[in-house]
Amino acid sequence: MKELMLGNKAVARGLYEAGVCVASSYPGTPSTETTEEAAKYDEIYCEWAPNEKVAMETAFGASRAGKRSYCAMKHVGLNVAADPLFTISYTGVNAGMVILVADDPGMHSSQNEQDSRHYAIAAKLPMLEPSDSQEALDFTKKAYEISEQFDTPVFIKMCTRVAHSQSIVETGERADVPMKEYVKDAAKYVMVPANAKKRHPIVEERTRKLIEFAETSELNRVEKGTDNKLGIITSSTCYQYVKEVFGDSVSVLKLGIINPLPEKLIKDFAASVEKLAVVEELDPIIENHCKVLGLEVTGKDVFPLIDEFSQGLVSTALGGEEKPACSAIEGLPGRPPAMCSGCPHRGLFYTLSKNKCTVFGDIGCYTLGATPPLSAIDTTECMGASISSLHGFNKARGEESEKKTVAVIGDSTFMHSGMTGLANIAYNQTNSTVIILDNSITGMTGHQQNPTTGKNLRGEPAGKIDLEALCRAMGFNRVRVVDPYDLAETDKAVKEELAAAEPSVIISRRPCALLKYVEKKPPIKVNPDKCRSCRACMQLGCPSISFKDGHAHVDNTLCFGCGVCSELCHFDAFETMEGEPVR
Repeated sequence: MKELMLGNKAVARGLYEAGVCVASSYPGTPSTETTEEAAKYDEIYCEWAPNEKVAMETAFGASRAGKRSYCAMKHVGLNVAADPLFTISYTGVNAGMVILVADDPGMHSSQNEQDSRHYAIAAKLPMLEPSDSQEALDFTKKAYEISEQFDTPVFIKMCTRVAHSQSIVETGERADVPMKEYVKDAAKYVMVPANAKKRHPIVEERTRKLIEFAETSELNRVEKGTDNKLGIITSSTCYQYVKEVFGDSVSVLKLGIINPLPEKLIKDFAASVEKLAVVEELDPIIENHCKVLGLEVTGKDVFPLIDEFSQGLVSTALGGEEKPACSAIEGLPGRPPAMCSGCPHRGLFYTLSKNKCTVFGDIGCYTLGATPPLSAIDTTECMGASISSLHGFNKARGEESEKKTVAVIGDSTFMHSGMTGLANIAYNQTNSTVIILDNSITGMTGHQQNPTTGKNLRGEPAGKIDLEALCRAMGFNRVRVVDPYDLAETDKAVKEELAAAEPSVIISRRPCALLKYVEKKPPIKVNPDKCRSCRACMQLGCPSISFKDGHAHVDNTLCFGCGVCSELCHFDAFETMEGEPVR
């Protein structure tokens, strides 16, 4: 059966056809849909783990038990999972285990451009990289065969364009993979130094065998061109760009196994062409490998180390016809990202900005609190860093900063990696104020459940962590909940907790306005006869509010009726559609 399929959906289909039984992941764009799609198959148990480290360890446990397993994350999530990654490379697996990592060249939804091939090299693990949806399915199935043949976890490396593009896929049937026997083997799986020392040579021998495998594997293929003047080594989306630009006029070595890289195959390909070029996004991994082999190659001397490539860039860099890049229609206004109308975080960030607080931010849609006019966030690093950084900042600056500095973190991010930072504040005692932005969902990646929501990945009832009880159990006496739609209450809470003589936690709780179960109130309007054009309401940065004909104006197609704007108006200009006061 053939179907037009998203790259991530094709991976999920590959999991199903490969006989995978357990999938544990943490949502992260552009990897999220692989696990969401896998959850649609009853044969695969799927879950959202609190973070990527837990997801990888869970997948390893399932593999050790004898069932094929899977975990997925985006590139920065692999940083979190690096600790178990390097050790399970030594232990190997029982049943097949596949780790999907999705890179984000161009940083469409990420804080850095990280090339995950470095992890495959450093951990000495095989990595496959598909270039379209059919390969995403096929490579996923092949990864499990390689995993079990070579006793190793296997990486599938996706990127934004492959993960979120569609192409034709031919599907197959699910494999009946029997559970492997569990055998106690301390020498293989208990990584104390004496055992690990004996496992390292096995890893090196495995790498040698994988290089031999890569020399003849069908995952790497040579496509002969009409002449031999130029030969290009490439992979992933760059392969698609090369084919679109040059067609069959150049020879191409298309690499599906990007770690470990073959040697003889590359040398033989180089010998068959007059000029050799490598087209790869981000770091020169393939190029450097070619240079180690003693080959003269064109690469990052003409291609950039940053951002996504395009057909035009590839053509121009290799001396072809200049192709204009697609661009936005001229005259369209800029649309910078902003928090949604009705976003519960807006009132909290307005309060912090009004009080001139120094704010340590974290990773989530609430990072948009850094944008004008709120401009409320001072720094954002990585998941969970806000709380730890606040502690260090206050330790360095003392009482001077404790009375005006806070950390903000979402409920999902708090469960991911914020709890340890909060434990550090409780244990090493800084008078710090932490604000948990509890919108009852993992918002930024598309409304996934998390341990505080009471539902699992499939939306079924699940264990629910009580944030207030958790914070108190960690040693905080001052824990309070506020509704960020109530600006007076929120302002009072922020002022009192910053003034307190001990650490405190504020939970700013209101569900994301976009959740299906959240009732949208009727939109409100502005009475132009009452509006004094003071622009106080514009300080919220709500996309529903604009200024027209000298007065504030509410777009009733966007307005959620939250009424926060009415709290800033001293002239009662905001009214219901029936002309009644909003509050």
